[in-house]
Amino acid sequence: MVLTPSTMLPLGTLAPDFSLPDTDGNIVSLSDYADATALLVVFMCNHCPYVIHLKKELAELAGDYGNRGVATIGINANDVAKYPQDAPGKMAEDKAEFDYPFPYLMDETQEVAKAYRAACTPDFYVFDKDKRLAYRGQFDDSRPGGYGPITGSDIRAALEAVVAGQPVAGEQIASMGCNIKWKAGNEPDYFG
Repeated sequence: MVLTPSTMLPLGTLAPDFSLPDTDGNIVSLSDYADATALLVVFMCNHCPYVIHLKKELAELAGDYGNRGVATIGINANDVAKYPQDAPGKMAEDKAEFDYPFPYLMDETQEVAKAYRAACTPDFYVFDKDKRLAYRGQFDDSRPGGYGPITGSDIRAALEAVVAGQPVAGEQIASMGCNIKWKAGNEPDYFG
């Protein structure tokens, strides 16, 4: 496992467009969320210990904020030929097991991950109602292995601000996790 930080995409960046299949085979697009008060995009996968550590709390957070007009989307961009535990069928099992109240999408070409400059799993992006990046950073201070309680405090504070139409206050600390498993020859210029 290579511990990788988020690239910290510049604040104010417009959410890159996407149209990707979910675990039921439906195509989900950015335009489906035009009316969302905020949009949380999470690059994630099934097998990374840093994602496993947060799965239950991520599902709870998405449920809590879904009732307030916040849309959440999970995107898996890992190379499933080398990491079959992240294949679409396994994603569907994971979605059911953790009762994710959000679509879990497969970025097979890895082009969406590159557009977001996603580097790790998990990698979190909060966009405002205009789909401008308001927050990119960690879920909270917790880490696998019992380091700190899992609260989602950083993401929750960001979502509270965005829902209220306010800028996100305070330092934004890069998310850390496993590197996205790029297909051979498909690694982005920011990887390495």
